[in-house]
Amino acid sequence: MIKNSFSLTLLSLITLSLITIIMIFYFSATGNSLWVAKQLGEKLNERLVSINQALQSEIPTFEYALSPNERIGFVFPIHSWGPPTLLLEFIKHLKLIDYVDQQVFAVCTCGDDAGCTRELLRERLKEKGLQLTSCHTVQMPNTYILLPFFDVDSAEVEKEKLSNATGEVDKISKAIVDGKENKLLYIKGFASKIKSYLIYPLFAKYTYGSSKFHATESCIHCGSCEKSCPNRNIMMKERNPVWLQQCVQCLACIHRCPARAIEYGKITRKKGRYRHPELF
Repeated sequence: MIKNSFSLTLLSLITLSLITIIMIFYFSATGNSLWVAKQLGEKLNERLVSINQALQSEIPTFEYALSPNERIGFVFPIHSWGPPTLLLEFIKHLKLIDYVDQQVFAVCTCGDDAGCTRELLRERLKEKGLQLTSCHTVQMPNTYILLPFFDVDSAEVEKEKLSNATGEVDKISKAIVDGKENKLLYIKGFASKIKSYLIYPLFAKYTYGSSKFHATESCIHCGSCEKSCPNRNIMMKERNPVWLQQCVQCLACIHRCPARAIEYGKITRKKGRYRHPELF
């Protein structure tokens, strides 16, 4: 039986299809969503699958076999009051085998609020025949630094958010176990429709493609930016990183560079960097 199971797994990889039974899908650039996913995985006794790694592979369809009582979870950061475009790309090519109304939950990490991300995600999952059971938010340190007046949080605010996050994850895990949506655990924020139905589509449209990212003379040629890019948008040429034409501004490269050698034009020169302190 073990030999047959191994053979089937090997065959699925050869045919460019992934079949497994892991249920918390997470997308993370700076570690915030990864940390939340790990916390939930431990509390709910669920294993994790990295959307980043799945997207970096050349597998065209992501297939996952479900058990009858399996929970399906999505953990991801808010990108301009909406779900990351790469998360939506993953869902587009997602196939859940033996899905029969199993619980589907989502947990969004955000610096402040999530807008109507819950509604946007519900519609996208509905297109795949999946029913979103609940959606919650966890406030984590800010990471977006590519616009004027946007920067990482102060050390005090960062520490406070990270401290509060543990309690929020505890409450969310209880709500997931109960199979209920606790609306008090979702931070929608003000002007949510304007943010999610006007600003977010513009962000998703105009931030995709070429970018102003570049490496400075401080680059140590380690290749970590290339490895961390979930969209395979960075290539090392003559030991230096080169950004291609499919950037989605996840900011993994700029925040996780060990030498702080990556800038976005001139706007990030005096701005901070952030990586979850427990993970990177």
